[in-house]
Amino acid sequence: MIEARKKLSLQKSCFLKHSSDFKRLRENGNRLVCERFVFNWLPLSEGSQSKIGVVTSRRLGSSVTRNRARRLLREVCRLHQYDLAKPAEIVLVARSGIKGSKFSNVERDFLELIHKAGLLRDGVKINYK
Repeated sequence: MIEARKKLSLQKSCFLKHSSDFKRLRENGNRLVCERFVFNWLPLSEGSQSKIGVVTSRRLGSSVTRNRARRLLREVCRLHQYDLAKPAEIVLVARSGIKGSKFSNVERDFLELIHKAGLLRDGVKINYK
């Protein structure tokens, strides 16, 4: 029997939009740091939908650089939304190390951090290249 395909698009309801949500996560959530971004998360109750927020400040560089960083981080979240073992609110804050980074490096860092956070579903492999 053919396994049902999972929808890989992110709906608008999957994004954090209000500054109060970002502030709550920063104050009450957990935090891990890597060279390319900061990973903030707060576990949600079972049955909830995971939510994602991406932050890029002007210190990162020009609008082109900031938009590329946002696209990279959103794409990683979109592709790995079903790799989370439990729902969580996640905020990714881009750091200067993301400038000029390849997608594969950002993806590897994201998977390593969700593994360290205990959010990675069993059976998901991380490529260490």
